[in-house]
Amino acid sequence: MQPSDRASAPQDQDAAPPGAQAAALGPASYDERLTAPRAWWVIAALLGLSGGLVVLPLGPVPALAAVIAAGAVAAAAVSAYGSARVRVVAGSLVAGGARIPAAALGEPEALDVEEARAWRTHRADPRAFMLLRSYVPTAVRVPVTDPEDPTPYVYVSTRAPERLAAALRQLSASAAPSED
Repeated sequence: MQPSDRASAPQDQDAAPPGAQAAALGPASYDERLTAPRAWWVIAALLGLSGGLVVLPLGPVPALAAVIAAGAVAAAAVSAYGSARVRVVAGSLVAGGARIPAAALGEPEALDVEEARAWRTHRADPRAFMLLRSYVPTAVRVPVTDPEDPTPYVYVSTRAPERLAAALRQLSASAAPSED
């Protein structure tokens, strides 16, 4: 799955703000935002201060402008990286920009710290779709059962792997009767 592989939606929903689009999809049975750790925000603030120190010989006004500019750039980078969301909503697993329908997913496997590390490193398949964040030690791995999709599995970092796996199992169970 590539981030551009999304379920087709009416054009008017694509133009809607993100909150309105989420409301149109219905209530999520699982919703998590993979926010960056607090230490990263401290580092962003320190980068802003260091930007000001670099420009300090030019005077206090340029130094203040550099603190604001460098801090804003660092904060934007941390915020963008930490804005990944994992949701189970509207018959799909939504991981970052990818939307994978329940019909294309197999049995989810909640991974503890050691298993998640193994699937991120020596067991990883380069064809897999991975939404991973280094600061989240646990994950869920879900096989992709669509025979036309070369993606072997989806690896998703999550702080609550058991809850996400349960939501995916519930999604599969609710989607199964409608496929008859």
